[in-house]
Amino acid sequence: MKRIILTLLLALAALTATSRAQPRGERVLIFDIKEEIGSTAWVHTSEALRRARETGADHIILHMNTYGGEVTFADSIRTAILSCPTPVYAFIDVNAASAGALIATACDSIFMSPGSSIGAATVVSGTDGAKMPDKYQSYMRGIMRSTAEAHPWRGVDTTRLYLRDPRVAEAFVDEAVSIDGIIDSTHVLTLTANEAMKLNYCEGMMRSVDEVAVHVAGPRPVVDRYTPTVYDNIKGGLLSTWLRGILILFIVGGIYFEIQSPGVGVALFVAIGAAILYFAPLYIDGLAANWEIILFLIGVALIVAEVFFIPGFGVAGVAGFACLVAGLVLSLVGNDGLSFSEVPTDHIAAALWTVSLSIIVSVGLCIFLACKLLKGGKSGPWSILALKTTQQAEEGYVGVEKEALESLVRSTGVATTDLRPGGKVKIGATVYDAISDGTYIERGSGVVVTSVSSGQIVVSRKE
Repeated sequence: MKRIILTLLLALAALTATSRAQPRGERVLIFDIKEEIGSTAWVHTSEALRRARETGADHIILHMNTYGGEVTFADSIRTAILSCPTPVYAFIDVNAASAGALIATACDSIFMSPGSSIGAATVVSGTDGAKMPDKYQSYMRGIMRSTAEAHPWRGVDTTRLYLRDPRVAEAFVDEAVSIDGIIDSTHVLTLTANEAMKLNYCEGMMRSVDEVAVHVAGPRPVVDRYTPTVYDNIKGGLLSTWLRGILILFIVGGIYFEIQSPGVGVALFVAIGAAILYFAPLYIDGLAANWEIILFLIGVALIVAEVFFIPGFGVAGVAGFACLVAGLVLSLVGNDGLSFSEVPTDHIAAALWTVSLSIIVSVGLCIFLACKLLKGGKSGPWSILALKTTQQAEEGYVGVEKEALESLVRSTGVATTDLRPGGKVKIGATVYDAISDGTYIERGSGVVVTSVSSGQIVVSRKE
């Protein structure tokens, strides 16, 4: 019995010694980019890097398989990776094309699976895939080159300046750049895993992301895999460029229709809901500051004041529109207060373009819908929404005070409110609902009744 106990104690001691001789490896966080690069990929990257900081990860591995996407979001991901104090490694599993090549180049090391590829970063249109003008290519060439230059060479070879050759990164964009033995000057560069190894653009070939984890963190790495939550996906969807444009349409359109028909109605709630969906994810993401949201609200207040309290369209209206646009634009860029030194010029341009185009489209649609819906077009695709049947007196229909209103034609009175075009006028001792003949009429101006339409009198300014 003593021998059995002694044997067990010796075995336990041997196991303990072996465990101490083989300590656990370092902490590794793994996250994926396996979709089109856009707002959702940006949210996933931000959350993964945040978790890496909170858990004290020693290494971060980006498991990548993407054909590219929006350059603005790819640039944001690139910037986040370059500024991350924890080493970030890209494992290219099949594809890192276009914007994906930019993100991979920003990583501290690149590993590729056999049969994978990287490159083809020419900027193309998102609608038809056509190559964009040279100014876009010039910017992409510069950002690819500067990203490669962000990683200096620290080896013994004193002839090398950078970990990855900036000319290779530039050749991903520009067909005029040739790489000896790989591609001539008439094609955009795409590298296979073997070619990337030959050009020192890739630090190794691995068959799986787990193999990369063992390579960078030791034989027994502590692996944490970031899995996006439903909230992360919703937030990513709300931050998408196309949805932001649609929300701006609803914000501007809701304000327009609410002004056209004063009172708390559906249009106002639509505008408020769209504004909440627009600003909430930006505020949570740290892009929209309190003062930028307040600036937007001040713009709305000034426009409302201009419409209802200040005749004409002057300083208040112009200032209100400027504040509204500024609030929408500034909430999309990562400025620090009034400092824009850290904000890339293309981010500001993209935000301004998104807001401006959305407002232009929104105003155009509002005018079109107002003409077709509010005025009841008699033909066309919107005619179904207009009442076209006539209600004859012999069929039992009686107009409310029709004769009384028609008797007011050519009567004169005074506008008791501004007419834009709707409002109220006083004729004799009675106040009537009225609409102008299309012109703006200030409160207190003399008016003359010209006709009756839809139960309201139509007036024009009295000469």
